[in-house]
Amino acid sequence: MNQKVTLRGITWDHMRGFTSVVGTAQRFHELNPRLDIQWQKRSLQEFADKPLAQLAAEYDLLVIDHPWAGFAASSGILANLTELLSESFMADQAANSVGQSHPSYNFGGSQWALATDAACPVSSYRPDLLEVAGESVPQTFDELIALAEKGLVCCPSIALDCYGNFLNLLMAAGETIFPNEEEVAERSVAINALERLKALTDLIEDRFFDLNPIRTLEVMSQESNGPAYSPWGYGYTNYSRKGYAPHLIHFGDVIGIESDKPGATMLGGAGMAISAQCKHLDVAKAYAEFTASPAIQNGIYYETGGQPGHRSAWQNPDLDTQCAGFFSRTLPTLDRAFVRPRYAGYLEFQDTACLHIYDYLRNNGDVNATLDIVNEIYRETRQ
Repeated sequence: MNQKVTLRGITWDHMRGFTSVVGTAQRFHELNPRLDIQWQKRSLQEFADKPLAQLAAEYDLLVIDHPWAGFAASSGILANLTELLSESFMADQAANSVGQSHPSYNFGGSQWALATDAACPVSSYRPDLLEVAGESVPQTFDELIALAEKGLVCCPSIALDCYGNFLNLLMAAGETIFPNEEEVAERSVAINALERLKALTDLIEDRFFDLNPIRTLEVMSQESNGPAYSPWGYGYTNYSRKGYAPHLIHFGDVIGIESDKPGATMLGGAGMAISAQCKHLDVAKAYAEFTASPAIQNGIYYETGGQPGHRSAWQNPDLDTQCAGFFSRTLPTLDRAFVRPRYAGYLEFQDTACLHIYDYLRNNGDVNATLDIVNEIYRETRQ
């Protein structure tokens, strides 16, 4: 291609989300000097909140969360990757999905993003602090509460994480979530999960109600005598790599209510999508394939701070060694991770319901009234 082309992309403000794609964009440019990808970043909250339609009008490439798939399918604002990318490439992506990462961006029979990043809530801990305290990683919810009573536990608990932790506890108990279009879970089960979560948050420092998973990991990795264990929080390989922070964080599987039945958490991660308004779809396609390819996922993408979405990187022993066993310790959790509903109104439900769960936990609200409101919002958005 002789024409000079510049595309604009938007991602989120962390090394995992930003420098990873800046690194791949630079290498792509070096191989294709007349093609340039310029990435901008937004906060983690903006990543979740800013309307996708507005972003798709402003940018050619978008790093998105998979619950947007239903909206993308109904609105037509993103390019249909099933039509744009080759069958062989898509087959490789599907065969090398980490858990349900790849299919989570498929809705209505079409693929709306490539799973370039894989994640779900996992446990995190400071081995040095647990050793000093004479404690071990908890295996059940009761052991978690006992550790929290000693002041050794933290948990990201902004509103969105309170909602996620509620679902995580439902899954830890082996329950069915979103069984129908009327309720999030069977009533007595949902009440039990909310009360368990309340028992935990009552034992954790109040400041964690204002901290998301990234800020929680910063506290754990920066403070000499910080919390020793967090039961749930999105895993970030960065904090398990030497030299990233003063104190190394280890990551592992999540607890169940019973020790022989591990829990499951909701799938996260991020996908690379292409705006339907992009004027150079051939360039966007080439760059997206480049970034999601196994060679780049195992190489530049990881080396510049990314958390790969290609399974080969998660099974790469060299990468695993570099991040204190992050990949091997948490891959089982990723493979069990559940996919949230992706109907067109789901994000409205999630973003509204989480505020009521947060209020119950932080301000001693009424558990039955809280569940009533959450279910009412769910029913309204399903309609």
